[in-house]
Amino acid sequence: MDFIIRPVKLEDAPSINEMRRMDGVRENTLGIFSERVTRSEDFIKGLSEYEHLLVAEVDENGVKKAVGLAGLHTNRNPRLRHSASVGIMVHADYQGKGIGTALLKKLIDLADNWLMLVRLELTAFVENEGAVKLYKSLGFEIEGTKKYAAIRNGKYADEYLMARYNLRV
Repeated sequence: MDFIIRPVKLEDAPSINEMRRMDGVRENTLGIFSERVTRSEDFIKGLSEYEHLLVAEVDENGVKKAVGLAGLHTNRNPRLRHSASVGIMVHADYQGKGIGTALLKKLIDLADNWLMLVRLELTAFVENEGAVKLYKSLGFEIEGTKKYAAIRNGKYADEYLMARYNLRV
């Protein structure tokens, strides 16, 4: 599958909004089906130098479309500046095609080789076995379980707290 990874643009907001609302993505993010595109636009407009968002873009019959999004959010507190949180989502029709892996590898490269971060952290719903497997394959470890972390499909769901450490710095 051909795609490019690039920084997010305001023009990506409709595609990002579509992903956050769709079945197969919404259940594993904190999106809801009634979200408006202005939420994604405002989020992109409000990004600071501490936030790094990348999209995976495909060309569908001459139309470029963002089909994956991954973000690295570094901590502003001086005592936590060695760490960052990670978030990712991939369009339901494009899952299992290497997009999530490519996005995460690009963020890990940024974290390890350009920002000199020691700790990357994320959460994953316990039931989201595919995501947990992906994160483990890239060096993330389960540190614990956050009970009743979020509402998911009408029930309270637990999340794994996961982290990856770069002790080479």
